[in-house]
Amino acid sequence: MAVRNGLIAALDVGTAKVCCFIARVQDDGTPRIVGIGHQLARGMRNGAVVDMEELETSIRASVDAAEDMAGERVRAVVVNISGGLPGSANVKVEVAMNGHPVNEADIRRMLDHGRAHHESPDRELIHAIPVDYTIDGNEGIKDPRGMFGDRLGVAIHVISAAVGPVRNLATVVNRCHLDIEARVVSPYAAGLACLVDDEKELGVTCIDMGGGTTSIAVFLAGQLIHTDVIPIGGAHVTSDIARGLSTPVAQAERMKTLYGSAIPTPSDDREILKVPLVGEDEDGASNQVPRSMLIQIIQPRLEETFELVRTRLEQGGFDKMAGRRVVLTGGASQMQGARDLAGLVLDKQVRLGRPVGLQGLPEATGGPAFSGCAGLIRYALVHSPTPSRGRRAAISVGGDGGSAWGRLGGWLKRNF
Repeated sequence: MAVRNGLIAALDVGTAKVCCFIARVQDDGTPRIVGIGHQLARGMRNGAVVDMEELETSIRASVDAAEDMAGERVRAVVVNISGGLPGSANVKVEVAMNGHPVNEADIRRMLDHGRAHHESPDRELIHAIPVDYTIDGNEGIKDPRGMFGDRLGVAIHVISAAVGPVRNLATVVNRCHLDIEARVVSPYAAGLACLVDDEKELGVTCIDMGGGTTSIAVFLAGQLIHTDVIPIGGAHVTSDIARGLSTPVAQAERMKTLYGSAIPTPSDDREILKVPLVGEDEDGASNQVPRSMLIQIIQPRLEETFELVRTRLEQGGFDKMAGRRVVLTGGASQMQGARDLAGLVLDKQVRLGRPVGLQGLPEATGGPAFSGCAGLIRYALVHSPTPSRGRRAAISVGGDGGSAWGRLGGWLKRNF
């Protein structure tokens, strides 16, 4: 994947919104946002496509707005993957060296061994990232080429998702006359946008709370070592409010945004909210309820979400490995009290994450809700070789033509 004409286009397709950023790579190699477009997402549920025509309309409107602002047309995008229940596995492979220095063929052979264990007809490869090389058991080697030893090993972080949802999204993007240059799992993109280098080095969990999904990325020693996606998000909170208070979904969303909180306060009983009833006219019947009732609906759902995050981390053995640092991001993380509740449930230090290191990003689109799209720009910049800077790409597979493993083989031939 190359940065085309100095431009990078990122498309974040979520359950709640579709967002497109266009960035221009400046002479010093830093990206500057020149185009922004975002729309309410229609045709998505829990990160998966449920109506292709509705989603196509949302994507076209978002991309058109970004193109008009940038004064440029884009033909290819970096897109996020949150549907298909993305899951990750860490694979360790060792090969004998027979006394010769490590060369490209050795690395190819080793990665072939790793992929052979993870080929599956119902899962599509999204990333295959070499996390750590070893020679004769010595860890921490970043690039083993030219080194001597008896046995060469590598730990590969393999991330895959169900074939159907991934291909459905690719089909809709292609119907908008856009090529997919790379695909990035949503939690990885959010982590790239929000985390500082020290956090990634020392160990951190990035929790991206979207409209339909809550995704987890664990970083350690500067590398992504675990990803997971839970199909619960901010839209579920809105739905709970609409059901619990018999109010239209639009009103439930408004109440959640204006008055919602994850932590109760002593004044909640005294604050009375007017709740329009579902099916009534704007001036029709409404209920008067204390704010405490709204919070009693919101708090259990967010508690459940953070408890599921904690359980998934414990099951994978990443709870202690990731240290005591959590970065909370995504649109649903902005709810009052969400950060405090996360700290209580996870027993970790929690901060709110927003995109860092992107020039030209207005304040309105610089918040946690836009972390995913900002992370896609950073991914394209870091993982793509550009003619001007000649960077070596990380092992990551994008596009939708041919088999995933065939594309991995093609990538290896080009880059080693």
